[in-house]
Amino acid sequence: MLKAGVDDLEASAELLQDAADPALQEEFDAGCLSLSQRLGRMDFTRMLNGPYDRHGALLNIKPGAGGTESQDWALMLLRMYTRWAERRGFAVTQLEIQPGEEAGIKSATLQIDGDWAFGLLRSEKGVHRLVRISPFDSQSRRHTSFASAEPLPQLEDDGELVIDDKDLRIDVFRASGAGGQHVNRTESAVRITHLPTGIVVQCQNDRSQGKNKESAMGVLRSKLVVLAEEERRAKMDGITGERQDISFGSQVRNYVLYPYQQVKDTRTDLESSQTQAVLDGDIDAFIEAYLKQRSQEPPARV
Repeated sequence: MLKAGVDDLEASAELLQDAADPALQEEFDAGCLSLSQRLGRMDFTRMLNGPYDRHGALLNIKPGAGGTESQDWALMLLRMYTRWAERRGFAVTQLEIQPGEEAGIKSATLQIDGDWAFGLLRSEKGVHRLVRISPFDSQSRRHTSFASAEPLPQLEDDGELVIDDKDLRIDVFRASGAGGQHVNRTESAVRITHLPTGIVVQCQNDRSQGKNKESAMGVLRSKLVVLAEEERRAKMDGITGERQDISFGSQVRNYVLYPYQQVKDTRTDLESSQTQAVLDGDIDAFIEAYLKQRSQEPPARV
């Protein structure tokens, strides 16, 4: 079908060379735009070819080294990804959030519903580093903060992954932070610990304990599937597969607000001086650069 479109445009171009026809010119321009869009969609699909790329996403955000500074930075990342998702028309649900003692958050999980959400957010996995004048330092000194983003695919319970109830410890507690009087008075929040792996997930978004448990089990299922995939790749590639510390030297992107303004991705070397726009969710250029780089890499060994 693509070749037929090119042939039609070539025929229209020949006719336009013989005689100027406004109607034909308009048809030709529309055909060029349509063909360009189809090529863009094909290239997009080529870059997002992972088994779960078309799924919605779960995004975990956690602070690293830096105390209150990093907890505040984690909250800034939470805002950045929320705004990015909303700009793309994705539905965003905050499944859980643990506020920091003084500011920021200790952890948060977003559910992002929309086609290709996980495939796009794969580019964001890793440690993000912030350099700025601290708003919490009375002497206005420069501080470096770290936080991590971990995207997971949303997975339906297809029965292939069996989670034994004996492997789970389920705790219920009162939701922290804002959430309405009913949420804060009742033990509706759910925390699930998967004993064999030590994975801990929790959800406090809903007033229903049952719905929170269902959402937490969905996050656990995604984490277990991703863990199994990482272990398989590590075994085949002969690598450790260990997670990096959320600290200096392991970052995938640097956000510098002082002494100059710059966001730079350490993997693609893409830079932007529009730091506020990036923090407001304008990160598509970084995502696209990463996906293009990944698409040009040789396929992984299987």
